[in-house]
Amino acid sequence: MGQFFDRGGWMSPFRLRSPWPDFKPAFEGRTPRVDVIDRDKEVVVKAELPGVSKDDLEVTVSDDTLTIKASTKHEEVKEEGEYQHRELSTGEFTRTLRLPANVNTSDTVAKFKDGLLELTLPKMEETKRRNIKIE
Repeated sequence: MGQFFDRGGWMSPFRLRSPWPDFKPAFEGRTPRVDVIDRDKEVVVKAELPGVSKDDLEVTVSDDTLTIKASTKHEEVKEEGEYQHRELSTGEFTRTLRLPANVNTSDTVAKFKDGLLELTLPKMEETKRRNIKIE
């Protein structure tokens, strides 16, 4: 059933189509892939963000919730003689994830290179369970 809808399904004649078949807006119909790795003392999050610049990326963390917000803008200009063709592609997304543990936001390390965001979030020390003697 999923493949039917991925190919357009019964709604495909009603969808808006670009007059340029090669035109693909960034993040069209998809959310970038995100991996969450739960280690003993930290949580590592990796997100693929192709076409996103560091200035168009916003990451927020609160307790056990992480939000990644990004946008892209690409402009292509072709000039041939008196003919000029210009395409502008924009896209944006917001993704909120629940982390497997509460993290220490002040010690978070974020790296962004070649469209890959990597966050290392140290876990908060949890209080250990102990028995309480009742008198």
